[in-house]
Amino acid sequence: MLVRLKKIQEDLRSSLFFVPMLFVVGGAAFAVLMLYIDDRVDSLPSRLTATVDSSRGVLTVVASATLSFAGIAFSISLLLISLASSQYSPRVVHGLFRDPFSKRVMGVVIGTFTYCLVVMRAVRGPLEDSGSPVVPSIATLVAVVLGVISILAIIAFISHSAHSMDVSKILHRVTHQTIKRTRETWPDPVDDEDDDDDDGDDGSEWSEPSGDGCSIVFDDHGWVQQVDYPTLFELLEEGATLRLDTAPGRYAIPNTPLCTIWPAPDDIDAATREARAAIIVGQTRTTQQDAAYGVRQLADVALKALSPGVNDPTTAQDAVFHLAAVVREMLVRRPPDRGRSGDDGRRLLLPQLVTHREVIDVAFDEIRLAAAALPTVQIYLLEIFHLLSLSLDDDAPAREALNEHAAMILESSDAASIPGRDGSRVRDAYEHRFGT
Repeated sequence: MLVRLKKIQEDLRSSLFFVPMLFVVGGAAFAVLMLYIDDRVDSLPSRLTATVDSSRGVLTVVASATLSFAGIAFSISLLLISLASSQYSPRVVHGLFRDPFSKRVMGVVIGTFTYCLVVMRAVRGPLEDSGSPVVPSIATLVAVVLGVISILAIIAFISHSAHSMDVSKILHRVTHQTIKRTRETWPDPVDDEDDDDDDGDDGSEWSEPSGDGCSIVFDDHGWVQQVDYPTLFELLEEGATLRLDTAPGRYAIPNTPLCTIWPAPDDIDAATREARAAIIVGQTRTTQQDAAYGVRQLADVALKALSPGVNDPTTAQDAVFHLAAVVREMLVRRPPDRGRSGDDGRRLLLPQLVTHREVIDVAFDEIRLAAAALPTVQIYLLEIFHLLSLSLDDDAPAREALNEHAAMILESSDAASIPGRDGSRVRDAYEHRFGT
């Protein structure tokens, strides 16, 4: 139940509709409140009063202007999303939808428009209805204030949007979010001096039961966003074992393995329904339980920058250094355990969860290959591998993977037939940092 509430929360945070809708409702309610106050106030200073024509004129101008501003705001947002997708990576677009500032500005503008519509409807001239004029002077004055606020909000929105396209800000946002998710979902480093395995539980001690188990398959397709582990435990009988054949960040394909249960449960249909309900599948990949998705986003920005169509090694350097900050946070922590057990003998096997080596491979494999003929980027990568190695203990298993990637950088440089001096720069950088 908790993971489904988190999914709803994630969907609302990614929606461009929900926050503006709240402002529309709030604008209408605020208009009704101001009309009620106007009806209760007997007299106002002459400078604050308005006529029927002036009230309608002010409300019409503010409503028209704010509606035009709303169109500008939506157009700028769509333009930014298009530019970010084509210039950096389609994966970073998801973060732009979550920008609360943009949604609040849209809400203020649209809420002001709604406020003006409701107040305008209440304005009456002396020849209308009962013959008594209705001029909500206070509500009209508030409309002027809201109009000014909307103008300032649009100016702030344009400034914010211009700065938000700075690649460093985009990379910082992804890096901050990924580090935050890593700290929430990955265990803290092991402090026990007797425990030398800082690479986490690799699942080797969690052997599978013998015999054929009950296999449950997916009935839907999409990205696995969350797994409700307590629900999976609850569907197991005492002494039973469940092996989960997927993980957050994997793609679900109908009729492919979801999990296997030993021994087969008495009510297979009920177990199938509960197991499928414990896996939250959505249209997009998220970082809710999949911190490695942030690594994928940063790597994609670097790859886009290294593509022939963009050819921007400086942006690639920026992305690689942000990537190093995320990878370092993961390497100093234990990956999520690949097995869990209960006091009554129930066991949950999680062989698909990501490991330190897989994080390093996802982060640098494709970038290393894309930079095979770019000695400057290769030197950046060697520097990153060196810095990451320095941040780890001497016996950390991840250091071996980093050393292997550094050696492959040198092999790629030699195989790419880089001109002599540039090739020597890469070799010298390697010898300086990893030479024996």
